Amino acid sequence: MVIELYDTTLRDGTQGEHINLSVQDKLLIAERLDEFGVDFIEGGWPSSNPKDEEFFLKARKLNLKHARLTAFGSTARSLDNVENDPNLVGLVRCEAPVLTIFGKTWKAHSVKSLGISDDENAELIYRSVKFLVESGREVFFDAEHFFDGWKDNAGFAERMIAAAVDGGASRVVLCDTNGGTLPHEIAAIVTRVREIIGVSVGIHAHNDSDLAVANSIEAVRAGATQVQGTINGIGERCGNANLVSIIPNLMLKLGAEFSHVQDLKSLTSMSKFVYEILNLPPDSKAPFVGKSAFAHKGGIHVSAVMKESSLYEHIDPMLVGNRQRVLVSELAGQSNIRYKAQELGISLPEKGEVFKNLVNHVKKLEHQGYQFDGAEASFELILRRELGQFKPYFEVLESKVVIQNGQEIKAVDQAVMKVMVGDETEQTVADGDGPVNALDKALRKALLHFYPDIRMIRLIDYKVRVLEEKSGTSAKVRVLIESSDGQNSWGTVGVSTNIIEASLQALNDSINYYLFYNQSKAAATAPASEALNS
Repeated sequence: MVIELYDTTLRDGTQGEHINLSVQDKLLIAERLDEFGVDFIEGGWPSSNPKDEEFFLKARKLNLKHARLTAFGSTARSLDNVENDPNLVGLVRCEAPVLTIFGKTWKAHSVKSLGISDDENAELIYRSVKFLVESGREVFFDAEHFFDGWKDNAGFAERMIAAAVDGGASRVVLCDTNGGTLPHEIAAIVTRVREIIGVSVGIHAHNDSDLAVANSIEAVRAGATQVQGTINGIGERCGNANLVSIIPNLMLKLGAEFSHVQDLKSLTSMSKFVYEILNLPPDSKAPFVGKSAFAHKGGIHVSAVMKESSLYEHIDPMLVGNRQRVLVSELAGQSNIRYKAQELGISLPEKGEVFKNLVNHVKKLEHQGYQFDGAEASFELILRRELGQFKPYFEVLESKVVIQNGQEIKAVDQAVMKVMVGDETEQTVADGDGPVNALDKALRKALLHFYPDIRMIRLIDYKVRVLEEKSGTSAKVRVLIESSDGQNSWGTVGVSTNIIEASLQALNDSINYYLFYNQSKAAATAPASEALNS
């Protein structure tokens, strides 16, 4: 069975809270969706706002290889002058090859919202679809509130979709607009619809009951051949059906085929790409593509995964472009340490005592509040230090931060730093935008003379977590920072009752990690004679 993928990220997805896309954003996402193999890309509602009108104008220049651009709208507002209805005319003018319009299929909406009779509603749907078909476009009919409408009055709902088919619609898409239908209801109703209409059936599910993915899959199992949804499930209220989860479930679990999607290895990168365009952090717990989707923390799990990954993973993560990860924590066992060491290219001795010491050391640190899930650089330094492979490049002898402010005083954050490198001592002072920035600047300033390469390091993320909330202002805090040199990024951690001290620990690890890898890389690429001299 070949399933059509209909993406509405650019239209229905933008109705979600905190979601905003520029015209250029929409063009970029459209190109990425086409590259992945989506069949239909719903670009927006051209009659509703200037942005969507501009998108369709510029989208004409897109060199789409697979996808057909689709415009969205509604049936005409009244029967008086369907041919001149601004919404329908706008759809025709946008020149999209496929047009999707929605109409009322729940009698309560027809009566209370539009105030028209059953006959008038059916005629409105019929004539609206017919007008668009006669303009030379393929037309899909979105049966709004269909499942609620069918349960309320099946005869009315079925009559309305029949009117759309009579008007020339090539697809009837059943919409769970309120997102409250259960999977077994979806299956039964889709089965019934397929018995009474002669065109392909689609599903458009919302996630208000956290069932949009399950409902979409059940619809396909009942015979629907088009699935509508959004990338990452964005959309109004609780979101739309998440295509990122639907696609691999259908393809890998049910053996469904898609016209243009043959390889899912770009699924994870596409998900991240859309999050990046939206300026939103990726959902680490997202099925299939999330950072945590194939992450293992418990020692027993890791031990089993190292022997056979399928024991604790429902698919090979590489199939969807993701990867297996092992986390190091207080739940870790020797298997975690061994796995991480292999991942980092570190050879560990077979003697059990070394493992025990490492595991106990990590568990002790985690008990104090350290977390290495997002700070693998700090963990690697701990591992290499315990094995005698790493020695800190500098030592902070003294640090002081001065915060000065007042009603008539300009706010100043200043850090004083005294650092020892080898036998030399360097003392510096630096002002910053906040105490941590001042501390960072002072530390770099003190080390720049010894290690000029550190000017490449940039702090790209900084997070603080209070660990003992009931302790109030005396609570421990954990600081996680992410650093980058423009090519690579790495995470480090610090814990203390003093936020400045915790920040300094994380900054120390960040610079040490960078220096260690820079020097390791230099040693690996140096000529043999040079390496011997060093």
